[in-house]
Amino acid sequence: MNQYPLWKYILIILVVIPGLLYALPNLYGEDPGVQVTGIRSFRVDQVLMDRMQRSLAEADIRWERASLDNKGAKLRFADTEIQLKAKDLLQRELGDNYTVALGLLPTTPNWLAGIGGVPMYLGLDLRGGVHFLMEVDIEGAFKRAEERYVGDLRAALREDKVRYLTVRQIPSGGVEIKFRDLEQRERGRQVIDRELPELELKDANREGKPYLVATISVQEQEDIKKFALDQNMTALRNRVDELGVAEPVVQQQGDRRIVVQLPGVQDTAKAKEILGRTATLEIMMVDEEHDLQAALKGSVPPGSKLLRQRRGGQILLKKRVIYSGDNVVDAAAGIDSRTGGSVVYITLDSRGAAINQRITGKNIGKRMAVVYIEIKQETKRDAGGLPVLDAEGNPVKLKRRVEDVITAPVIRDQLGKRFQIEGLDSIVEAQDLALLLRAGALAAPIEIIEERTVGPSLGQDNIDQGFRSVLIGFLLVLVFMIIYYRLFGAVACAALMINLVLIVAVLSLFQATLTLPGVAGIVLTVGMAVDANVLIFERIREEIANGNSPQASIHVGYDRALSTIVDANITTLIAAIVLFNFGTGPIKGFAITLSIGIVTSMFTAIVGTRGVINLIYGGRRVQRLSI
Repeated sequence: MNQYPLWKYILIILVVIPGLLYALPNLYGEDPGVQVTGIRSFRVDQVLMDRMQRSLAEADIRWERASLDNKGAKLRFADTEIQLKAKDLLQRELGDNYTVALGLLPTTPNWLAGIGGVPMYLGLDLRGGVHFLMEVDIEGAFKRAEERYVGDLRAALREDKVRYLTVRQIPSGGVEIKFRDLEQRERGRQVIDRELPELELKDANREGKPYLVATISVQEQEDIKKFALDQNMTALRNRVDELGVAEPVVQQQGDRRIVVQLPGVQDTAKAKEILGRTATLEIMMVDEEHDLQAALKGSVPPGSKLLRQRRGGQILLKKRVIYSGDNVVDAAAGIDSRTGGSVVYITLDSRGAAINQRITGKNIGKRMAVVYIEIKQETKRDAGGLPVLDAEGNPVKLKRRVEDVITAPVIRDQLGKRFQIEGLDSIVEAQDLALLLRAGALAAPIEIIEERTVGPSLGQDNIDQGFRSVLIGFLLVLVFMIIYYRLFGAVACAALMINLVLIVAVLSLFQATLTLPGVAGIVLTVGMAVDANVLIFERIREEIANGNSPQASIHVGYDRALSTIVDANITTLIAAIVLFNFGTGPIKGFAITLSIGIVTSMFTAIVGTRGVINLIYGGRRVQRLSI
């Protein structure tokens, strides 16, 4: 009686040994480091690594270890002072084509990292870092949509040969169309209702001329707002990759705000610069009807503009925007089977597809440009280089619009919902452009309205207090269990220790983020884990008091208490799942560790402790139990 089959012991070993291995990386510390990644088509290779190391050596800046992976280069230093010197030097050396970010790099041994062993991520409250609260300019998104509708309305009316005088955006909101007469207005209404049903139309008359005022419907406004928030969150997540942040938090707050938390980020200025960039994409036709050289000399024709090309030189484009990044629903890099060149495969939404089909069908053999537009915020400075302050003492911000042409390929055929962009230098550039088209542009401007920094020392205090609370809780439980249940209590405490190891291993393996509320969840798990053993041990005591043999008491104690333990843990697990689904960030952290702790504690408290008890007492005659 009370003997496990061999496969159950093998199962316990297969759980405990990997748990110990994957929890082990958390015992190693972190080094202050610098991470270097390329921007757009620029990549970090061994040649650049050698160049950086030579520059550091010439400046007498010593590094502890340097490594290169598919994300970029990582250099580790002995302390933060050397780290800051290295960062400043490399930023000057590499210029704007590379991102040089400060960070904390784990010191996990290579053999452990080789099997996927990495430390768990620590949240902002434990590791330190920066917290941003950003507000999305929803009104700006509406204005951009109206600008787009101005072009769409002109195109739709021209297509059906409806005579109109002007189409212009109204400052108070909406688009105003001025017609020649009432008949043309009625024809225009029919065209707009058919082609752009999301617009609401209202009649107006001024100066003896009929007008239509088109406004975006309430449903379309909701769709624009939702798209702006979703697209901005996706774009921000991709921008955070430039900072090398392991586990950022990017989540919506309310109907127009986004919270961004960057644990471990030391270079808050760089984080603010990258996250605060406002950008979009626009597709325009290349103006091949006018002379580029004349435009370069200052004679730019009306309806056209000169823009800088990313690869150098300038190009003359027509001002009218065909469609923007808002209309791109998917983009993927690939190789053209015909030419072997790098291309980007684009998928448009229904509106973009209709516009694309109409425009490209009329312009086969001509060039179409992809323009990247970025709004940069800069602090206004006086002649002495000092920031200019407003009446409230805040720095005055200036906005600067930067436009450059990514590529301007030739239209080979009429395009529709799916097409490809050619003329790219490499697959790397194609991948960057695909990423930019998918999620690299902000659908609406954002403004950082709140910024908080949690210092590493405060984070370390939280870690120390959290560790101390877990340790005190564990020791109190240990003392109580051993005094009250003797050998059985010692077995339960050993299972509890393994349970803590398994929780850390699962957090590390799945790269979950441990926060201060998560530590509270672990502390709660310590008490709940021994609760199952208390039920079992009390049942064994009852059976012994009723006159059953020790072996029968162990068997009945585990079997009869099982249903109660499972019921209690499942109800708690349901509560934890509800907390995770409906709670905010800190509550989610608590729910995650609580859920993991419930699952691991059921294994260690039921399967694990019974396995040890069976090894000690099973298969032999026992007169008395140490319980």
